[in-house]
Amino acid sequence: MKRMNVKLLLLGVLMIGISVLINSQIPAVSYAQQQSVEVEYSCPMHPEVRSKTGGSCPKCGMTLKQVSKPDAPAAKEDSQWNGTHFPNVELITQDGKKVHFYDDLIKGKVVALELIYTTCKYNCPLETARLVQLQRLLGDRMGKDVFFYSITIEPEHDTPEVLKAYAEKYHVGPGWLFLTGKPADIALIAKKLGLDKLPNGNDPDGHMPSLLIGNEATGIWMRNSALDNTKFIAMKIEQMMGYTAQAIDMGRANRTEAATLDIDKGKYLFATRCAACHTIGNGDKIGPDLLGVTNVRDRAWLTRIITDPNKMIEEKDPIATALFQKYKGIQMPKMGLAEADVNTLIDFMKTQTAEFKKQETTGTQN
Repeated sequence: MKRMNVKLLLLGVLMIGISVLINSQIPAVSYAQQQSVEVEYSCPMHPEVRSKTGGSCPKCGMTLKQVSKPDAPAAKEDSQWNGTHFPNVELITQDGKKVHFYDDLIKGKVVALELIYTTCKYNCPLETARLVQLQRLLGDRMGKDVFFYSITIEPEHDTPEVLKAYAEKYHVGPGWLFLTGKPADIALIAKKLGLDKLPNGNDPDGHMPSLLIGNEATGIWMRNSALDNTKFIAMKIEQMMGYTAQAIDMGRANRTEAATLDIDKGKYLFATRCAACHTIGNGDKIGPDLLGVTNVRDRAWLTRIITDPNKMIEEKDPIATALFQKYKGIQMPKMGLAEADVNTLIDFMKTQTAEFKKQETTGTQN
């Protein structure tokens, strides 16, 4: 009987010891700490709309998304990922400054990112020229409220010096960095941003002209074509920054223009493919003013330069070569237009030149 009591006593002591050992490994969380976590919801399209109860956005009706999460037990911070989806790899700017992708470029900012390479003969030249237009629309908010980043996918060639010269050719302003780095790090960034793609034998460009815009602080991101309407992209960036009043005004302006828009395919082609680099009668931009070009160049030459400008440079066509050198070696992109579209574009330039000359004559007579 005594032996039985001793066994029971030892068993009780052992159970108490195990319980103490297990509980000593569990961090204590007070009731007050549990109640301190606040969950907040926001509209994906209108980040300024906030709610603690969820529901729908009063402006657009979209379901509000959770933007803050209950605190989790602190984990050891990963220096590579910095606790986020974005790699914190080191990159180098066009001025030779070393920066970290997440800490210095993304964290807490509204940004627009793209992948480019300076030897591109297809989308990149037009892509860069369109973003210069977008930069001008955003004005002095560039570098203060929103930041542009162009990351090369050809870092072996695109050194900081090459990127700096490329940016200067396109008259890039403040708030826009061109970045290079280790190929593996850039490939990782492209993958994490969803800007990489599977190889396509029908697309010699090698990458899609995509623009990723987002607000890291709110976690709201969207991807657009970098060749999209610049006013539309500016409006979306305005919304990312929370400037809804100006975004709404811009939307109204666009609707007013749409209501009176005289749809002309030649005008549309020029606006989307040419206007980023050229004007008709308003002086040189990145490329030459095209006023009167149909009078001084024959149609066959114009067709060739629009269809395959790179081939004309390779063949050392004297006019194409002279223009290439005059305008700082900026590569005119191969736009992939059908023959009918090329003819429509040439006819539009011819008509616009005649209209300009007519207005000029009328103005002189008056």
